[in-house]
Formats: sequence, structure tokens, C-alpha cells
Amino acid sequence: MKGQGMKVATAAYPLDWFRDWAAYEAKMRSWVAEAAGQGADLLVFPEYGAMELASLAGGDVAADLQGSIAAVSDRVAQSNAVLAGLAQEFGVYILGGSAPVADAGQVVNRAPFFAPNGGQDHQDKQIMTRFEREDWGVSGGGPLKLFQTKLGKIGVLICYDSEFPLLARALVEAGAELILIPSCTEALEGYWRVRIGALARALEGQCVTVMASLVGDRPEIFAVEENTGMGGVFGPPDMGFPPDAVMAEGVLNQPGWTYADVDMNAIRAVRVDGHVLNMTHWQEQPERVKTQPVSVGL
Repeated sequence: MKGQGMKVATAAYPLDWFRDWAAYEAKMRSWVAEAAGQGADLLVFPEYGAMELASLAGGDVAADLQGSIAAVSDRVAQSNAVLAGLAQEFGVYILGGSAPVADAGQVVNRAPFFAPNGGQDHQDKQIMTRFEREDWGVSGGGPLKLFQTKLGKIGVLICYDSEFPLLARALVEAGAELILIPSCTEALEGYWRVRIGALARALEGQCVTVMASLVGDRPEIFAVEENTGMGGVFGPPDMGFPPDAVMAEGVLNQPGWTYADVDMNAIRAVRVDGHVLNMTHWQEQPERVKTQPVSVGL
């Protein structure tokens, strides 16, 4: 990071099938080393990026609903140790791929966050999709958190959470300047739902949103058989940002990193003196939403 600027790297991430733990470690090292080598300060992996860990339990387990959940949950502590070590070694912040994690008698969708000084925490998904509720039995986890880092104040909205403005508003009111949006979407319309949410949250909160996606087919692993998306970084369409709000985007379904330089001072400036002040004027909504019935042409 230089001054008040940073480079973010957001992943279009393909799931692999691993023969052993060493293969997983090698993949993580390769991805982190590539982004760090391009000068990235913050790396964002997608929702359910950890599901590839189910492959280590074998084909029958990976293809089974409860088996895949249990197999991944059992490996999370090990995978977190790998990512924590890489964050320290390469001097970067990492939002790891989320995983279904058994916690206090329920399963939550949890994304781990690692700092270069060895610090780590996590963010749980708040609102479950129908598939997570009805098929997987995944529940909403712990509360929203604001990660205060040397890069700035960072929040995380996992996939579907990005489609709910009050969640983002809570992060913005807590001080978030950057909102990370790891996603897993099977079809193109799912990708666009999350992308539209990311764009809307950047507009409303006058912040930068960073979307990561799973990509490609992995039919051997339950629930992530087909994946569509790409990386993207979005800002408010105002001074200091692109007119179309797209700071960077990858190529649909092409694996790899998408990079963007983010000027934290530009975020702070647009919030104070932008052509519009969405973040501030949000407060004017409550007094105006009391609708009154009006008869027209009855």
C-alpha cells in the first residue's frame, strides 16, 4: 500500500480436485504468490471457494450432501492455517473462500479474513438463499463485523447478503469504505443479481465494492457443480470514479485475478463533496416513505 491507495485482487476461482493436502497447499501458494507479485495488498476469494476441500475425502463423500459439508468443515482449521501463513509470508490481507462450518449446533457459511501481522477473524453470511435453507440446512451466523485494517475499514457481504441494502447500510454507518462480496452463482442470472447488488451498494454507500466469483464446472462436488461469474471492482459513479462505476472487471468464466487500484481518499472525498451525497441523504428516506392512498380514475 502506498499512501492512502491500495491494489485489490479479486478472484474468478475454479475449484480443483486434489489427490492430497500438498496439492491444495501448492494451489493456494500459487494464487497468493501471483497476486502479491502484481503488487496486490488485498486478495479476495469467492463464496464456497473452500468446497474443493471435499475432494480430499474421496468421490463418494464429495458427491453427498451432508458428507461434503462435514468433510469441508473438518478441514477448515487446516486451510485457515495455510492462508494465515501465506498472508504473513507475502505481506497481504486475504479474504479466504467461504466454507460451511459447524458452529454451536448449526452450520453457517463462513469467510475467514487474514492480516499480514498474523491477525485473523471471520464473517458469517447473514441471509441464506433458498438452496442453503431448504437443501443444505445452512443458517445465518454471527453478526456483521467491521474489520479495521491498515488499508482502511472493510466489511464483507457474502453473495446474497449484497442484495439487501440495510446490511450494507449498517456497515457504511459503522465506517466501512470497502465492502468485499465473495459470491457463488450457478447461472448467469445469479451472477447478475449479485453484480447489480454490488453496484447498488457502491452507489448508496459511496464506497467501493469488490466481487469475487467461483467459475467453471466441478460435477464431482455437491452443490458447486456449475459456476458462473468473474471478478469485478465497483465504485460510486461520481467524481474520482469511472462514469459507469466499473473500476475493473474480468472476463466471464475465465479463471484468474482481476486487479484494481483503490484510492481511499477518493472514497472519503466523494462522501463529503460528491456531485450527489447518497450516503448522507439516506437519512431523508424514513420521513418520506409513509404512503397515502390516492384515488385516480376510479
